[in-house]
Amino acid sequence: MKGPYPEIQGGGSLILAWQVRTKRVLVVGGGEVAAGRIVNVLNADAQVTVVSPRSGLNDEVTYRVDQKQVDLIDRKFEPSDLDGVDMVLCAVDDPEASTQVYKLCKERRIPANIADVPPECDFYFGSVHRDGPLQIMVSTNGNGPKLANIVRRQIAANLPYNIGAAVQRVGILRRKLRKVAPAQDEGPKRMQWMSKICEQWTLDELCDMTEEDMEVLLGFYKPGTIPTLDEVRLREPDGAYDGPFLI
Repeated sequence: MKGPYPEIQGGGSLILAWQVRTKRVLVVGGGEVAAGRIVNVLNADAQVTVVSPRSGLNDEVTYRVDQKQVDLIDRKFEPSDLDGVDMVLCAVDDPEASTQVYKLCKERRIPANIADVPPECDFYFGSVHRDGPLQIMVSTNGNGPKLANIVRRQIAANLPYNIGAAVQRVGILRRKLRKVAPAQDEGPKRMQWMSKICEQWTLDELCDMTEEDMEVLLGFYKPGTIPTLDEVRLREPDGAYDGPFLI
């Protein structure tokens, strides 16, 4: 009999937006897979160190090192490389060495991803679509990375062209709103009001919303009303309003 609440499926992963800004990430290896991992964590503003003989770096990783985007430890991995590290990404073609890295990470409780070895991963890298602040990840929980890439491309192809810009403008408005109503008990009202803005305004309107529009729009927060963009722009700089007030 089906219950009143969502059924538990099991076997999945807890998909999170992991904030690694300023965290220390160690990448073991310097080949193609390592290059992809490096891009992922650099995009998240992590502090990245690569441990690998320079002779084993591919062109992209060499470029990252030369541009000082990452630090290089020019030798093979040693256990002391884990000192002070917050995350480890291992991408070497040596199963025995990879397992050693994984075991050391488990002993030190450092989250680790061992490329192409799902049982030795505390987390997986999915296929990600990025459009400004918008990120969409598709994960197959280690079952089919290529299939995840295909699904991600299909999703991206059906997204509105301006969705990333709309998200960016909403983010600016949300930060302004928190300054207008910073109290913790305002949280539910802030969320409801922002939700209504996103539901009632089109993506084009959200993209077109200027900083001046936002300042006027915030004046509608206290009464909890949602004006149209046209109604927002009918307001004069001194606060006069030429259109009908919403209830």
